[in-house]
Amino acid sequence: MSQNTTIPTSNNSNSSKVFIQRDYSDGTTVKFHTRLPIELEGLIERQVFESTIKRLNEFFSEAEKGSCSTYCEGCLACISAYLVYMCTETHYEKTLRKISKYIAQQNERVYNPKNLQIIDPTYRGLRVIEISILDCPGGRT
Repeated sequence: MSQNTTIPTSNNSNSSKVFIQRDYSDGTTVKFHTRLPIELEGLIERQVFESTIKRLNEFFSEAEKGSCSTYCEGCLACISAYLVYMCTETHYEKTLRKISKYIAQQNERVYNPKNLQIIDPTYRGLRVIEISILDCPGGRT
């Protein structure tokens, strides 16, 4: 299966979407392929793209890592019949918030000036990272 897919959008603008697929080589942990898709070549530097994806992969690794505090969090949830989650966020939720902030920051500083937009993978069920190519001149896909 291809590691990325390009889908032209159906609206009137000349934009398209590139999807970065999950990397299942290490199992079912949330990890995405870091190779620059050919659709983005010339639009973003390879090192910048790979750095962004590697950082996202690090965030997801951190979110799924078990530690003493996450085990205590789970025990407290069981003891309180999971009512504790009404008052506090889980470690995973806190890390997802960090990921959203990081993506917003990368879009603002790096991707939007290059007419690209990364969509938070949580909006796609953590299956893909969607990158929209905004207003492509000449309808390039």
